[in-house]
Amino acid sequence: MDRFPKRIVCLTEEPTEVLYLLGQQHRIVGISGFTVRPPQARKEKPKVSAFVSAKIDAIAALKPDLVIGFSDIQADIARTLIASGLNVWISNHRSVEGIFEYCLQLACLVGARTEGEVLLAQMQQQIDIALEAANTMARRPRVYFEEWDEPRISAIQWVAELIRIAGGDDLFPERAGASLAKDRILPDDSEIIARDPELILGSWCGKKFRPEQVIERPGFANLSAVRNHQLFEIKSPIILQPGPAALLAGLPELSKRILGVSGK
Repeated sequence: MDRFPKRIVCLTEEPTEVLYLLGQQHRIVGISGFTVRPPQARKEKPKVSAFVSAKIDAIAALKPDLVIGFSDIQADIARTLIASGLNVWISNHRSVEGIFEYCLQLACLVGARTEGEVLLAQMQQQIDIALEAANTMARRPRVYFEEWDEPRISAIQWVAELIRIAGGDDLFPERAGASLAKDRILPDDSEIIARDPELILGSWCGKKFRPEQVIERPGFANLSAVRNHQLFEIKSPIILQPGPAALLAGLPELSKRILGVSGK
């Protein structure tokens, strides 16, 4: 008898992606409106939440036996759903190791541990590939990862860790451990200019990265990254979600860009 959750609502993108990768998409009855991976999820599943808001009545109408969300930012949504009698699981992982643990925990929740172990092996393989490539590099370039432009927000923990795995040094490692974006806001551009990034990667959380706008910032013309035309976009769906995409798609993209400026 299948005693695992049969009707799951995913309040964020990563549980949807994980469940599809595990072959457990039949259990999903509702998803986040921001979901883009996999593309078929948007066609197959009703959208019942954003990130900081959710259609509580619509979720309740789906009669889920489990609602899955992410982070303390969704605490109010979770509290409301719990008060209405629903089972809610909120994960607060923000590291590469946390992504591994999350994927395995979710796999176990739906009775797919074997498939989960396969997924973890695939993610580890991408790490091993990136580490092997990084070992061939002559040096570690300084990498400025910008999560948002106005105000400037630097890389979150798992992104900073992936940059290091790929052979680069995150420009603001002291800020990466801050879980909330407001705690990673740079007060002005002076610190960026002083640390002189050799590679600038933009992932503006859902809007297109504009290198031409970055180049025009006062004082940026003399940055190594600008002088050498090393400004690139990393699409936010493959790097800013603490799920498989960050390792399976985001890490190879990071590795390619960092290798390009490493002096290999």
